[in-house]
Amino acid sequence: QVQLVESGGGLVQPGGSLRLSCAASGSIFSIHAMGWYRQVLGKQRELVATITSSGSTNYADSVKGRFTISRDNAKNTVYLQMNSLKPEDTAVYYCNADVLSVAGTAIHYWGQGTQVTVSS
Repeated sequence: QVQLVESGGGLVQPGGSLRLSCAASGSIFSIHAMGWYRQVLGKQRELVATITSSGSTNYADSVKGRFTISRDNAKNTVYLQMNSLKPEDTAVYYCNADVLSVAGTAIHYWGQGTQVTVSS
């Protein structure tokens, strides 16, 4: 069984920074893509950033220039460096991974979510 464990969320002032981490563990052969999504109560979950195993990245327009996604393939870990945070960034952030297991099964996994609150 594969699990995604997130860390790094919390309360930060506008203009501040946070670094989110998500480590995948379990029966993993490889991970094609990993990403971060966020959701505000009453709204649909939206893409923040994704990254493939080869390093190709994709960002939502609202976070371009402020957020940076990266990954350590050897550790099956994805990071999200969040700079110049705004109150509008407040949301529950979810880690996502497209995992190919040792058994040969491809499954889309989600983390439990971590709260990011940007407020004075």
